[in-house]
Amino acid sequence: MRPKRIEPGPGQESVWDYPRPPRVEASQRRIRIEFGGQVIAETERAIRVLETSHPPVYYIPPGDFRPGVLQPQARGSFCEWKGRARYFDVVAGSRRAEAAAWSYPAPKSGFEAIRDYVAVYAGRMDACYVDEERVTPQPGGFYGGWITADVVGPFKGEPGSAGW
Repeated sequence: MRPKRIEPGPGQESVWDYPRPPRVEASQRRIRIEFGGQVIAETERAIRVLETSHPPVYYIPPGDFRPGVLQPQARGSFCEWKGRARYFDVVAGSRRAEAAAWSYPAPKSGFEAIRDYVAVYAGRMDACYVDEERVTPQPGGFYGGWITADVVGPFKGEPGSAGW
């Protein structure tokens, strides 16, 4: 059963207005990721993927990560829209977050813009920011969306959302 949509206020977007299949769009917002006591990525060249019921997932150019922080991992997954994903451990300082980042080396048609760009699970990092706002990770361990004050849900991943 689809949950009751939260009506967006001024300057907000409802994730229930995002399309299925997802939309890919460039973002000039400043994205910053901190882990292991370091800023490991910073960009104003991210791409966001917007899918019904999900907060945006930000994909970052691999060259905007500090060298060496992304270490290839054996894990993979498959998305019906984007194709096969590969995963990375994120390593900085004395910390390692296993399979905390992913990318699509050969995305399906319509998602070519995110080829090799890297997304991270905000909940596995010390902090992630959109502009200067610290994001809240999308609920549930599987999803990688970033919740900010300008998006409203309810969001996939919350308790009771498995059937959405």
